[in-house]
Amino acid sequence: MLVTESNAMPQQTMVPLHTVRGDAMDVQEFQRLYQEKFGLIYRYVYRKVGNREDAEDLTSEIFLKAVGALNQECSPQSMHKWLFLIARTTVADYWRTHYREPSTSLDELLEAGWEGPAEEEPVAISKVPTDRVQRLLQALPEQYREVLICRFLLNLSIKATALRMGLTVANVKVVQFRGLKRAAHLEQVVTEQQLSAL
Repeated sequence: MLVTESNAMPQQTMVPLHTVRGDAMDVQEFQRLYQEKFGLIYRYVYRKVGNREDAEDLTSEIFLKAVGALNQECSPQSMHKWLFLIARTTVADYWRTHYREPSTSLDELLEAGWEGPAEEEPVAISKVPTDRVQRLLQALPEQYREVLICRFLLNLSIKATALRMGLTVANVKVVQFRGLKRAAHLEQVVTEQQLSAL
């Protein structure tokens, strides 16, 4: 992995030794664990939260949680798994609290003058885009066309589309991606032809 300024590991700073409980062997064991796993945990957390400051704070929090349950009798593999389990739950807690707090309440919006969605008459759908969509769909292979119709015109879920077509969910996702890509390419070709005709 190429280290850039955005994903560079911060300077390692040891967790204060007074936070490590137990005898001198516990302290040494924890220091060894910290030095070996700090980079891995920091990079994992950085990938999950996307900013350096939060990644540093969460990495410190993870190692502080690890101090409380340091067990020398664990194998290195189980210590590694255990540390990543703490990291996963800490990151999950971070996102849970991050999304739990609404930035603006509905009451505040209403007090500020927001009136909610206006009930309007339905707008007549133009026939030109519909014809264009139909032509694009007809130009696609049958399986692509059927998946796109199920997903976007019939508003079926991926699972319902898979059941209807007798495919796996993963296969529907692949076919949908390829169908959209092919349709976008066809649309671009048609647009270029129309521009060259002018």
